[in-house]
Amino acid sequence: MIKLIQVLLIGLLVSFIGSLPLGTLNVAAMQISIASGIQAALLFSLGSLMAEMIYVRLSLVAMDWLRKQTRLLSIFDFLTFLLLIVLATSNFYMAFSENSQDRNLILDSALPKLLLGFLMSAINPVQIPFWFGWSTVLFSRGLLEAKNAQYNAYILGIGMGTLMGNSIFIFGGQLVANKINDNQSLVSLIIGFIFLITAGWQLYKLIRKKDAAHRISQPDAETKRVGQQLERWSTEGDKK
Repeated sequence: MIKLIQVLLIGLLVSFIGSLPLGTLNVAAMQISIASGIQAALLFSLGSLMAEMIYVRLSLVAMDWLRKQTRLLSIFDFLTFLLLIVLATSNFYMAFSENSQDRNLILDSALPKLLLGFLMSAINPVQIPFWFGWSTVLFSRGLLEAKNAQYNAYILGIGMGTLMGNSIFIFGGQLVANKINDNQSLVSLIIGFIFLITAGWQLYKLIRKKDAAHRISQPDAETKRVGQQLERWSTEGDKK
């Protein structure tokens, strides 16, 4: 039981920290919170973490298969770049439009927010190499074992961590909305620039061949370093 709690907490901690940097999904959740309210943003986040949890499960049981899907991952990378451009353009249009009722083309679409979050997360390949790398490190350190009970605890922790991280953006978005509710154009402009910068970074990775297909086989040094720290924490917990 202690081992399962450790695995759950590791998944929660890694997922929470990984959800904090500005990215497509958490910024989208923040904008939905501002435009449509907390409930809609939470549904969007639940949809996105469902896709993330499916990807994690795949990374746990089909590592060899995932390594071979370089073409599919490259397509997803390009789709993510296009999605970011559309989101940025839509926000810039809203910022400079004289009609205050203009809505975001994607985030305010007729799709249910749960399904929208799932689809946007499903075509976002960033999480695939992220969790592939972490799972590889955790397996190598003995922090995660090939057991269904541990897989379930790990994935549950990941879902909880992602929801907690996104909640900071969701409730933060409400705080921003309350502070500058008379200047929605400024909000759209700022979010548009965030999406544009993210799109630029995505394009840089595509050009430099640092895309998901490349990163999936090479966990970065920071992931390995934190994995070592988690191993020490787990060992100290076992001694107690």
